[in-house]
Amino acid sequence: MKNLIKSIVSLVCICSVVAVLMALTNAFTAPIIAKNEAQKANAALLEVLPDGGSFEEIDLSTYTLPKTVTAAYRAENGGYVVKLTTTGYSNGLILMCGIRADGTISGVACLASTETLGHEKTYGQNLVDKTADTIMSVDIVSGATKTTGAMRDAVRDALNATIILGGGSIDIRTEEEILADNLAQALPAANGEFEKYFFVEVVEGVDAIYLAKNQSGAVCVVGEQFIAVDAEGNVITECDAALAASVTAAVETISATETTDIDVTAYNPAPKTPLYYVESAKRTATGNYILEMRAVGYGILGGDSYHPASGEYILIRVSLTKEGRIIDCLTLSQAETDGVGSVCADEKFYGQFDGKTQDNYENVDAITITTNGYKEAIGRAFEAVKFLEGEAQE
Repeated sequence: MKNLIKSIVSLVCICSVVAVLMALTNAFTAPIIAKNEAQKANAALLEVLPDGGSFEEIDLSTYTLPKTVTAAYRAENGGYVVKLTTTGYSNGLILMCGIRADGTISGVACLASTETLGHEKTYGQNLVDKTADTIMSVDIVSGATKTTGAMRDAVRDALNATIILGGGSIDIRTEEEILADNLAQALPAANGEFEKYFFVEVVEGVDAIYLAKNQSGAVCVVGEQFIAVDAEGNVITECDAALAASVTAAVETISATETTDIDVTAYNPAPKTPLYYVESAKRTATGNYILEMRAVGYGILGGDSYHPASGEYILIRVSLTKEGRIIDCLTLSQAETDGVGSVCADEKFYGQFDGKTQDNYENVDAITITTNGYKEAIGRAFEAVKFLEGEAQE
């Protein structure tokens, strides 16, 4: 028993001595480790801002900055280094961006990435010396649009962030956020929930109409103005009489629209096997057509080890006058390669077909399997209208 007690006492003494030695060691080494870590961090900052000197981390909690900004450092020479986290083809693309005191980019480095093609390692060189006003003029890399586009946008966020950190002001909202804010401000009764109206009639003087999902009214976009109309069709936004009349007429036109289904069996070959196909068709009381077209993109014709084909068609809705002029165009569904073929779901692409005819629709840029297939489907829509109007035979 005495031996057991002695053993326990000895063990306790040994542990106490070790703990004291460890504490002493840590007391001596902790400052050295911290200094080494600070030097490494400073070296990383100097990589993108070589003339920065020393750096001080900024408390971001008091600023409203772009969501991609995760850390920022103020340099001794008046410049900044901004750390960013964004998403390319996958999550976790981490960048470090150096910005000189004059607002020009000094360097961009990729700290971490799970991208597959490696463009994130070199693309930053293209952004050096750019400013907040010129950054978006830099081309993204074809075939790596998701990665390089995300990098360019994140570096723009860094430039905007330094303007704010320097005491300036800048609108950091996305285009979607600006639109949503304008719609909500014009018609508060909609509670921020709108659906863009798909035009099936020719409407003059109005660029777009957004319908409130709770049926409390609509907002008409005319240039940069947002004009609200209540559920009874009364213009409730202050504007001049001519604009109010134009908006009222537009709302009355779309409210009076009636459509009937068209049997497209005679137009479509049977069985249902062709690559391009009219899924459905309607005709308005004024004689316009609304067609839903099946288009062939990368999902059907493509596929490789990086981006397998989805096996899905692109579904397009297009409205045309009986004379063959496109009124509106919309991508309903697609499963094309994200960041490449998925451009077909961007209004900046499909909106190019608005107002086009069979004589000039091919002038729309189409540089991928997806976009070429999309354009082919639009061409088939013109042929379908001719057939349905009895002007041509299949």
